[in-house]
Amino acid sequence: MTGLTLVIGNQNYSSWSLRPWLFLAHHEIPFNTKKVKLFTESMARDLSVHFSDTKVPVLLDGDLEVWDSLAILEYLAEQFPEKQGWPADRAARAVARSAAAEMHSGLFGLRNELPMNCRRRFPGFKPGPAAQRDIDRVQALWRYCREQYGAAGPWLFGHFSVADCMYAPVVMRLLSYEVALDPLSKAYTETLYHSPAMQQWIKAGREEPEVIDEDEADWPSVPF
Repeated sequence: MTGLTLVIGNQNYSSWSLRPWLFLAHHEIPFNTKKVKLFTESMARDLSVHFSDTKVPVLLDGDLEVWDSLAILEYLAEQFPEKQGWPADRAARAVARSAAAEMHSGLFGLRNELPMNCRRRFPGFKPGPAAQRDIDRVQALWRYCREQYGAAGPWLFGHFSVADCMYAPVVMRLLSYEVALDPLSKAYTETLYHSPAMQQWIKAGREEPEVIDEDEADWPSVPF
C-alpha cells in the first residue's frame, strides 16, 4: 500500500491524532501528514472536505476515508498484518481489544482533568475523585495485561500493539501531571515515552507555536 495520508490536529494537544500516527511511525510505514490547526477559524473549513464531522484524525487511502482513531487502527492492522497490530493469541487479542475499547469509550475523569500537553509539566497537581479512580483503573489494567500477556517484551502484550497506541496519550498525561505510579506502570510509561516514534511526536509538539490553553504560560516547560 502506498499513498497513505493521515490528517491530524496539533501534535501538542491532539491525543486522538497521536494514536494512529504512532502505529504508522513506530512501524515505519510510509505516510504523509496533513496537519489542521485545532480551535481556529479555519478548522471547520479545513476539515469540511472530509466526512469526519470536522474531527481528526482521518486516514486517506486513495479514495477511501477512514475516521475515528480506533477504526483507523483496526484498518491499519488489517492492511499490514505482518505488523501484528493485535496479538496472535486469541485470548490475548480479545483482552487487547477490550483494553483498547475501554480507553476509547471511558476514562472520562482522567481525560477531562488531565488534558494532553507534550511541552508542559503540572507540578503539585491533585486529581479529583473521578480522575483518581480512572488512574487506579488504568494501572490495574496495565498490570493485568503485562502480567498475563506481556512476558514476550516490554509492551502491554509483549509486542507493540494497537493497545499501546490507544494508551499513549494516557502515558503523556500521567507524566505531564507527575502522577505517582506503581513500579510496573512507571516502567511501562518509560518504555512508551522513550520509544523513538513517541519522541518524534513529542519533539514536533514542543516545536508548535500554537497555544490553546490561555493558562499554559503559567506552567513550566519541559526541557528536551
